[in-house]
Amino acid sequence: MTTCPLQVLTLPTAPYPDQRPGTSGLRKKVFVFQSKRNYLQNFVQSIYSSIDLLDRQGSTMVVGGDGRYFNQTAIEIIVQMAAANGVGRLVIGHHGIMSTPAVSCVIRKYKAIGGIVLTASHNPGGREGDFGIKFNTANGGPAQDAVTNRIFQISRTIEEYAICPELRVDLATLSKQKFDLENKFKPFTVEIVDSVESYANMLRNIFDFAALKELLSGENHIKIQLDAMHGVMGPYVKRILCEELGSPANSAINCVPLQDFGGQHPDPNLTYAADLVETMRGGQYDFGAAFDGDGDRNMILGKHGFFVNPSDSVAVIAANVFSIPYFQHTGVRGYARSMPTSAALDNVARATKIELYETPTGWKFFGNLMDAGKLSLCGEESFGTGSADHIREKDGLWAVLAWLSILATRKQSVEDIIKDHWQTFGRNFFTKYDYEEVDLDAAIQMMEDLELMILEKAFMGQRFAVGEKLYQVEKADNFEYTDPVDGRICRNQGLRIIFTDGSRIIYRLSGTGSMGATVRVYIDSYEKDPDKIFRDPQVMLAPLVTIALKVSQLHERTGRSGPSVIT
Repeated sequence: MTTCPLQVLTLPTAPYPDQRPGTSGLRKKVFVFQSKRNYLQNFVQSIYSSIDLLDRQGSTMVVGGDGRYFNQTAIEIIVQMAAANGVGRLVIGHHGIMSTPAVSCVIRKYKAIGGIVLTASHNPGGREGDFGIKFNTANGGPAQDAVTNRIFQISRTIEEYAICPELRVDLATLSKQKFDLENKFKPFTVEIVDSVESYANMLRNIFDFAALKELLSGENHIKIQLDAMHGVMGPYVKRILCEELGSPANSAINCVPLQDFGGQHPDPNLTYAADLVETMRGGQYDFGAAFDGDGDRNMILGKHGFFVNPSDSVAVIAANVFSIPYFQHTGVRGYARSMPTSAALDNVARATKIELYETPTGWKFFGNLMDAGKLSLCGEESFGTGSADHIREKDGLWAVLAWLSILATRKQSVEDIIKDHWQTFGRNFFTKYDYEEVDLDAAIQMMEDLELMILEKAFMGQRFAVGEKLYQVEKADNFEYTDPVDGRICRNQGLRIIFTDGSRIIYRLSGTGSMGATVRVYIDSYEKDPDKIFRDPQVMLAPLVTIALKVSQLHERTGRSGPSVIT
């Protein structure tokens, strides 16, 4: 504890007009946070000010990040401002690093009023990369729109911020550090914690670790390869999968968190995790997985690089949910998927007579259902999977342990499990085209014109012929969601064209980029014919892709000849 009370200052500032949090907080290029005076301070103060003073004073908050460039600088400022804004205790991950799922876990464990997560998720890091900051509330999940709107409104009129500039915290030592401030009767406390252990303890209460250890290190163990992509998941994978569950040390690669993710793009898909895909194709490993920068996303691969589409992944977990001991005790309350995600999960829900919720993109919508006891398992097409009652974020390692639990129970390969699933429930052929860093004005104008066209009465019933395939429009709309918990209505969540055979084309502007706009086009087509379910997805979906590009004139309107990423 310091001997002299530390000075608290209130300093003048001026607002910025561009601090509206997106789907996952505020994301900008690093140089924006570094070059614009008080840019970070303004947003952090807006977060603190959005919490009523009586709730804030003496409260506990959690702070953690994915270790990307600017992470430690930001934490020092956040700590200094927390102290000056009356927060009583901060719980911070060792070295300032904590996965997004672990932040949610620790918020709930410590009964904190919320947490600040420093991440730009799957976006590139380093000096030239992206940085992000978001606020999670007391349930451990991303703040709801009412909270983020309040933060944004405060950021537009902010005139001053409070800070304790002389406060210095040691992030390298697991410890409790106390500081006397000139305006507080009680000391301000910073607790540096081992977030891996808290998170691992949670997982022990969900999965059968003995069965998983036998699978990974027993007499007939399988061989796995897990790629942390130099993101935050490295320490978690090493501690839980290797040290505790017995998988060999070389099962985990790229496990040292780096500020620039080793110069790679920490996005677990076939494009950016190409090295893992190539390794898996060799046939040496039975199971492979990759994680993104902050650990909430996952990609699952089988032997010889067999790719598990994220939409199929959550559906297979649902169909085998009782392979996980936790659900043997609690049962299943409901399933949910984001609207752009394929309807593969719907097929399982229908067969098992379990409620299925279709929500807008954004984990906060799942969190609301979880808090109301309506949801047990959910997923998004963007490589996100999660479960109720443990955290309120998607969780990459949870998804991997869920898959390993299924392998341990069924004693089949990943590929055989997926193919059995398709034969039982039919197959949703699904793909997504991402057009990244598109001119924002051009993207908005394209979406507006497209909406006007598909909502015209003449568009209903329209037929599109591509080769031998004929598709007829049954419904077209801008997706609107009424929350079954609190009745909130969320409009303008994506343009949908739904055909009479159940096929869908969906267009969305994403809120997770730091520059320009990302236009996403989703294609979903259901097939029950056993003679067709094993065909190449790109071949099966080619007619719908042609229609999607023709209807939207996307290439012509954006000046792009093709997508940045296809998944």
